[in-house]
Amino acid sequence: MRILPAITIVIFAGCGAPSEPSTSNAQPASVSERSALVAPDTSGLNEQTIEATLEAAEGLPQLRSLIVMRDGEVLVEERFNGGPPLDRGVNIKSASKSVMSALVGIAIHKGVLTGVDQTVLSVLEADAPADPDPMLSEVTVGHLLSMQSGLERTSGANYGRWVVSDNWVRHALSRPFVDEPGGRMLYSTGNTHLLSAMLTSASGRDTYQLAEDWLTEPLGISIPSWQTDPQGIYFGGNNMSMSPRDMAAFGELYRLGGVVDGQRVLSEDWIEESWTPRTVSPWSGEQYGYGWFISDAGGFPVRYAWGYGGQMIYVLPDLGLTVVITSDTGSERGSSHIRELHELLEEGIVPAAVDGG
Repeated sequence: MRILPAITIVIFAGCGAPSEPSTSNAQPASVSERSALVAPDTSGLNEQTIEATLEAAEGLPQLRSLIVMRDGEVLVEERFNGGPPLDRGVNIKSASKSVMSALVGIAIHKGVLTGVDQTVLSVLEADAPADPDPMLSEVTVGHLLSMQSGLERTSGANYGRWVVSDNWVRHALSRPFVDEPGGRMLYSTGNTHLLSAMLTSASGRDTYQLAEDWLTEPLGISIPSWQTDPQGIYFGGNNMSMSPRDMAAFGELYRLGGVVDGQRVLSEDWIEESWTPRTVSPWSGEQYGYGWFISDAGGFPVRYAWGYGGQMIYVLPDLGLTVVITSDTGSERGSSHIRELHELLEEGIVPAAVDGG
């Protein structure tokens, strides 16, 4: 990848090979804390820098689309390598975990769920094993959101066995504990699927209906009906479809503090909670909140949704930026593609915003 001019104070931690798991939990920090650099009083994007960034993007064979918005204005909309139209839905893979987090936050605000300290078994006790580990009663909504349930992962090597089971919820709840609730991060799509099951049971409506009422209608976006488990529970945390433009609208919801066109869609407190570090990924070294990764790019805070293969929604509030990237979902695990996407942001888009148009 072509190296671009950059102002790099703090870089994405561990964007390449997996790092050793952290032995301690991250200390919570407010999203409102000042970044390493003072946000410049600029608007737009520096033309020369963004042109060099797009030239570098053209050299990434797995890249399919790039959207850059600043202060609500679309400044870049580009397709690459035969990518589909920007208003056509694509599989956002695990970036849907950030959408699930938003739905949970709205459910708490509406009283459908009582809060992040509500236990899983308060809603899903009927699906618990007959003789459960006592720690199962300690697992909360917050633990599921931050991937700290302590339950054995249903992702990675265990994913196939989980999704061919006849009851995904019971299978996830029956996993042995490999850490205590609130312990280290154990990235597992089973966690977010349990949240989908809780939403469905607590509200009496399926997750797709909730997404329509609570997100897609007020945002003016589309999330088509997606995969369900054998019991009809919508897949919590994978295989959701959104267009790149609608992904950008979702990112803007967070950048704008939960208000769109004067309408409160998501609690500002929930965004703060979601963007507060809870744990650290053992694979990337990045901090993780409630469905969002938390890092810095060029010295400015960035919060991002990350789907397998490179389905990304980056939000940089200090610079007024929302950046969406989609990629071929067949990207090889462990390839350099994710690192290259981070570099596009840090070495190209951020400096373009710092210098302004």
